[in-house]
Amino acid sequence: MKKIKILGWSALLLIFVASFAMGFKVAAEHNLDDGYEVGDVAADFSLKNVDGNMVSLSDFDNAKGFLVIFTCNTCPYAKAYEDRIIALDAKYKPQGVPVIAINPNDPSAKPGDSFAKMKERANEKGFTFPYLFDEGQKVYPQYGATRTPHVFLLEKTASGNMVKYIGAIDDNYQDASQVEEAYVENAVDAMLAGNEINPATTKAIGCGIK
Repeated sequence: MKKIKILGWSALLLIFVASFAMGFKVAAEHNLDDGYEVGDVAADFSLKNVDGNMVSLSDFDNAKGFLVIFTCNTCPYAKAYEDRIIALDAKYKPQGVPVIAINPNDPSAKPGDSFAKMKERANEKGFTFPYLFDEGQKVYPQYGATRTPHVFLLEKTASGNMVKYIGAIDDNYQDASQVEEAYVENAVDAMLAGNEINPATTKAIGCGIK
């Protein structure tokens, strides 16, 4: 009986070690401990848009900055914010700060977030901005995005695209008419005016990236 008990503990230890190693490998592959902070310069990327073209931030010669928003088709929070994201693009793209939406989800885990489904959703909603597929999930870990939606406001500077705000779009995902703090709008307005952004970070509310 004692021998069986010892073997049982040994098996549990092996399972724990294997699980830890697997978790460490996944974390290393996706750099889950990394991510941008306000003041960092964000690296450019090249991702496929729903129109089939590759899109990079460097394509936007006249931009003053970017609203990089990690979002998706399937998350209820992301869906609740779609019209507001369209409105943000309509308001700020003419001022030089376009929306760049990125779907970070793995379609093998969330089939509704496949590239084909992204094209359908973009057409249904009439997206006026690039909707990019983070194939291989390489970009979202660089940013440190954890939720959909998760916003990163970048300002184009001589040093590169500097992170100015990270977090939520506003303080009420359920009802746009009840929003009291329009975090992203306040941040963009402050950036364009050359003023300090306050708050510069908020907690992103949404679904975990799959």
